[in-house]
Amino acid sequence: MTAATLTGTSFGSLLRDWRQRRRLTQLDLGLQADVSARHLSFLETGRSRPSREMVLLLAEELDVPLRGRNELMTAAGFAPAYTQHGLDDAELTDVRSSLQRVLGGHEPYPAVLVDGQWNMLGANRAVALLTDLVDPALLAPPVNVLRVSLHPRGLAPHVLDLPEYAAHLVSRLRRQAERAASTGLRALLAELTGYCRDAGLDPAAHPRDRIVLPLRLRHPDQELTMFSTVAVLGAPLDVTLDEIAIESFYPADAATSDYLRRRFG
Repeated sequence: MTAATLTGTSFGSLLRDWRQRRRLTQLDLGLQADVSARHLSFLETGRSRPSREMVLLLAEELDVPLRGRNELMTAAGFAPAYTQHGLDDAELTDVRSSLQRVLGGHEPYPAVLVDGQWNMLGANRAVALLTDLVDPALLAPPVNVLRVSLHPRGLAPHVLDLPEYAAHLVSRLRRQAERAASTGLRALLAELTGYCRDAGLDPAAHPRDRIVLPLRLRHPDQELTMFSTVAVLGAPLDVTLDEIAIESFYPADAATSDYLRRRFG
């Protein structure tokens, strides 16, 4: 689902939805964009029709993702401003090859390529460290890495300090869902909070104030401790590239580093 299907397809309703999600009044947005609050009111109620330049200006000021910007453009009667290719399309061959090199170059440590819904698009060999602990039924495509992380047949039973780690994942997803153009993240958020409640965890809990929250795994071979980073492409001009990210895991102690080097080095 997209923002358009959630709130209706009129430009005004979409604009109002994005403004409210950013917690801005019409006056606030008007001051940012150098547009009168009265004109914004007319745009939201449909009394005025925006120009193409106005749509792009307001989308920029509201920090709308590229998918949402295209929806605003279409709703206003204009062609989408940004392309949307599949990652397997010929136009993205060079980008796809580069991303695969990034994944492979991160070995012997795990790394996954995910789309905007946290579905896994690619992974390196070391991700087997995590997937080997998961029920194979959860690994049927599309594999959702957040579902796998908190599902009772996924990584959850193997995670030490699960309450804190679950709070971190749910909190991160909640923030992302608030800013995203697709409502699919809201459905995923509801699913993850359900897993937390079923496990007796508080889905509204906040992670402890730490510099880095580690993932501590009760692995059959030994306890492993890692932390992760999430990287996105700089200045993407395609909807698909705007939404993908690479989550890379790093050893948080020498014992974990030695184990990963022995197994995947």
